[in-house]
Amino acid sequence: MHALDLPPSRWYPTTDGLIYADKVPHVRKEPAASKAFVAPAVERTVAISAAGYEDPPNGGLMAWLQVAGSFFLFFNSWGTVNAFGVFQTYYHIGFLSNESPSNISWIGSIQSFLLLIIGVITGPLYDAGYFRALILAGTSLIAFGFMMTSLCFQYWQVLLAQAICIGLGQGCLFIPSVAIIPQYFTTKKAFATGLASSGSSLGGVIYPIVFSRLQPRIGFGWATRVLGFISLATCLVSISVMRVRQMPTQRRSLVEIVAFKEAPYSLFCLAMFFGYAGAFGPIYYISSYAIDTHMMTARLAFYLLPILNAASVPGRIITGFLANTMGPVNMLIPTALTTGILALCWMGIHNTGGLIIFAILYGFFSGGFVSLPSVALTSLTPDLSRLGTRMGMCSVLCSLGSLCGTPISGAILDGTGAWLGVALFSGITLLITGVLFLLTRSAQAGMNSRVKV
Repeated sequence: MHALDLPPSRWYPTTDGLIYADKVPHVRKEPAASKAFVAPAVERTVAISAAGYEDPPNGGLMAWLQVAGSFFLFFNSWGTVNAFGVFQTYYHIGFLSNESPSNISWIGSIQSFLLLIIGVITGPLYDAGYFRALILAGTSLIAFGFMMTSLCFQYWQVLLAQAICIGLGQGCLFIPSVAIIPQYFTTKKAFATGLASSGSSLGGVIYPIVFSRLQPRIGFGWATRVLGFISLATCLVSISVMRVRQMPTQRRSLVEIVAFKEAPYSLFCLAMFFGYAGAFGPIYYISSYAIDTHMMTARLAFYLLPILNAASVPGRIITGFLANTMGPVNMLIPTALTTGILALCWMGIHNTGGLIIFAILYGFFSGGFVSLPSVALTSLTPDLSRLGTRMGMCSVLCSLGSLCGTPISGAILDGTGAWLGVALFSGITLLITGVLFLLTRSAQAGMNSRVKV
């Protein structure tokens, strides 16, 4: 799917990495009297200033090189997750055809789950100064995982190589990709962050096309090895140019249970769980659907995923621009509802042209859905010094949703033998997501449509 765009946790070094963060004062000086207060031990690690770094250059060669490096980290983290649909289809008609669609989808689900949840470990390592070690480890694991996948002939081998090994590597790359840019940009950081995160969409375009073009010519093994070489070469760019200016001097707490007592935050997290459970269904299964229903040849069906991922790029940009005026939560409501409606319309499509249009529209609106949550959390967090912790807790729920969503879709397909249930599951969960966003907005600011949330 898309570069799931929800930075995952307490280890996110500052709030400046987020869109809108330029509206947050960089330094808030506390009254002298407040210095006498001693926080309880449990909360002592939470406090952090709104800006973790001093005087970013906000441009220059070195700063833009960090954007380029982060671009390729996104390319190889969420980009490879977005590309899994092409493997889902190949395995379904290839050497894993004896496995159920649900079993196959566990490979991609575990990848996205590990990408999000592994931050529990990589975040503290980043805080401790292991930035370069994380990139090296992620590069090695992803390249090694692709090479081992190319040698696989059984399901359990693919699960170890592609799901676990590559998933761990993706998790190592993701934290550095979102943490580096705030050190180099102030007023330009929204643009820089958007430019870097577009690497996830490009990865979701390049990897499927390369695999689908090479696999019939040189076989599965060498086609997969080529992907490994691409990941290695692009990650080496990041390794060669990325440099940390400063490391965080303070750390955040891992959890803040009291946050769930706030209705807007709890409703938002629940919405994200349902959203991640439903949004990946069409992305993983659209090519398989086209082949099984004989709407397209296998060669043409493989291109549906790159089309969908390419359409997500303008979706992210346009919805992000509108969110500046309307507010991110207000914008998430129509994007989630529209994505859910499109998922329900999926089963009403019976020709090639309609399926291509569906891929474009679904990619566009789901791109908006996945790009705004990290921004929306800023408007739901009263104390921005706790933003990283709250994003981390929400990320855990997202990872659980992504872990169970597509296997449930596959189990429905395997149990019924029909695609209707797959569309209904994705559509209903996304509509629930939209309703929960609406309730989030109501709990935060009431039903006054003029209020920006």
